[in-house]
Amino acid sequence: MGAEEISSVYTPLKLDACKDVTPDDAKEYGTVWICAGYDGIDVRVAEGDLRIFVSYGPKADSQTATYETLPQFNSIGETLEWRLAEGKPFATILRFRWDSDNGEGSTLVVTKLGKDDACHVAHVVATGNPKANELARQIADSQARGFVCKRDRVRTYGPDGKEID
Repeated sequence: MGAEEISSVYTPLKLDACKDVTPDDAKEYGTVWICAGYDGIDVRVAEGDLRIFVSYGPKADSQTATYETLPQFNSIGETLEWRLAEGKPFATILRFRWDSDNGEGSTLVVTKLGKDDACHVAHVVATGNPKANELARQIADSQARGFVCKRDRVRTYGPDGKEID
């Protein structure tokens, strides 16, 4: 039996090309977009209180990821990396840019794509970390599929690649 083939594909995530699906009664609180993802999987992006929330697929409005974001005011990058095992997506990696009273920076968010749920697995500090993308891929590949959204804790990794919290 050969080694499992894990690869990446990339899709654009440009909100101005996505469909605004914000309910009329919620427009004063934020915006919700549906964007084309990989292999027919829609990406739901919501903005509220200057923070972004990203979830996936037909149940995107009820997943754990629907309510997960970084604590700082943030925005997202325009490229979404999908991690695939034997051609099937099991995780995404997305850059969040943030700013706070303590400065600004970016964090890579690793999200598990499960059959019934999606959720953050890890936050990798990308500011000052030239190997952030490599680390995020390693975490996605080794942790995402066994991660249990309603039980396991999101881990944060610093610029040195070590877990912090």
